[in-house]
Amino acid sequence: MNLLRLKCMMSWEVMRFLLSNLRWWMEEYRFDGFRFDGVTSMLYHHHGIGTGFSGDYSEYFGLQVDEDSLVYLMLANHILHTLYPDCITIAEDVSGMPALCRGVVEGGLGFDYRLGMAIPDKWIQILKELKDEEWSMGNIVHTLTNRRYGEKCIAYAESHDQALVGDKSLAFWLMDKEMYTNMSTMIPMTAVIDRGMQLHKMIRLITHTLGGEGYLNFIGNEFGHPEWLDFPREGNNQSCHYARRQFNLLDIDHLRYRQLYAFDRDMNRTEDKYGWLAAPPAFVSAQHEGDKVIVFDRANVLFIFNFHPSTSFQGYRVAVDVPGKYKIKLDTDEGLYGGHGRVDHNADFFTEPQPFNGRANSMQVYIPCRTAIVLANEEIDYCY
Repeated sequence: MNLLRLKCMMSWEVMRFLLSNLRWWMEEYRFDGFRFDGVTSMLYHHHGIGTGFSGDYSEYFGLQVDEDSLVYLMLANHILHTLYPDCITIAEDVSGMPALCRGVVEGGLGFDYRLGMAIPDKWIQILKELKDEEWSMGNIVHTLTNRRYGEKCIAYAESHDQALVGDKSLAFWLMDKEMYTNMSTMIPMTAVIDRGMQLHKMIRLITHTLGGEGYLNFIGNEFGHPEWLDFPREGNNQSCHYARRQFNLLDIDHLRYRQLYAFDRDMNRTEDKYGWLAAPPAFVSAQHEGDKVIVFDRANVLFIFNFHPSTSFQGYRVAVDVPGKYKIKLDTDEGLYGGHGRVDHNADFFTEPQPFNGRANSMQVYIPCRTAIVLANEEIDYCY
C-alpha cells in the first residue's frame, strides 16, 4: 500500500478519505490485510533520507518524528483490527521504530508484523562480496536475529526487487547462466549447479527458521525461477514476454527446478507440523567460524547448518534442550531435493546428560558439508 505524503493529513476530510479507503478495499475486494509501503518515510520529517539508525531511542522520540503520520497509522490499525479482527497489517520500516508492532492500547502503532528488510540485503552482499570460506556465521546469525523482542517480523531471503529486470534473484547470483544449460538431471551436476542448489536450500531454510515469525516468498523464487520479471514499458517496447512466471518448468521431470520446489514444499509442511514460526525466538547454541556451523533450537526442534564448502563432520557434538530420541525430519542433502543423500534417515540420535554450549544435554551427529538437517524429539507431542 503506497500513501501519498500529505501536508494536511490531520484535516478531517483527508483523514476520513484515507481511512475509508482501507475499509473500501476490505469490503469490496475482501483483502486479507495491507502491507504499508515506505513507512519509514512517513514516520520522520527527514523521511529517512541520509539518516542512519543505530537503535538509540533519541532517534525515535524527538522533533524529527512526524506525529501526524503516527496518529494516522495508529488510527488505521485500530480501525482495521476492530472492524476486521482477522486482518493482518505489515509495515515496511528500516528504522526499527520501537513499538511499531505493539497494540495501540499499549501505546504502539498497532502493526502485526514488520518486514525484516536487512535479511535479503545481507544475503546478496554475502554472495556478491565474499568467498564461501569468508562467510561469517556470527554476522549471519546477528542479521537473522536482530529484531525487537515482542514485535513480530516477516523474514524473507529475497525480495520482489531482486526478481525484477536489472537485478538478480538468489538462484541467479548462485548459478547464473548455467541455469539455462545445466539444470537437467540427465547430465552430471556441475560444480556451479551443485553449490547453487545446496546453498539455495540452506539460505531459505535458515531464513525461514531463524529470521522471524512469518516467512515471505516472491512467486517463483521458491524453485529458482531462471528469468527476471519485466513489465511492459517503453524501455522494452511494451513487451509482455518477461511479465510471467514459468511454472511449466515444474512439470518437466528431469529439471532440477522441480527438486528445489520439492524442498520448499516440504520445508513449509515441516513448519506446519512443528510450528516454529509461532514459537519464541530461537536459542543459538553454536556459530562456529572455523567449522562454518550454526546450531539452534526453536519450538523443541533442532536445526544444524554446515556451510563449510568441503569439510563434513562425523560425531559433531551439538547442544540440545530437551532430552530424548531425535529423528531427522528434513534434510537439504536428500536426493529428492537435488542433494547427495549422505545422511541416514533411519538413524536414531540419543541425547546424553552432558551440558554443552548453554544447554543441559547434547548429542553427536554426522553433518556433511553444505548441508542442513532438522531433527525433532520423538518423545514430544508437537501439536501446537
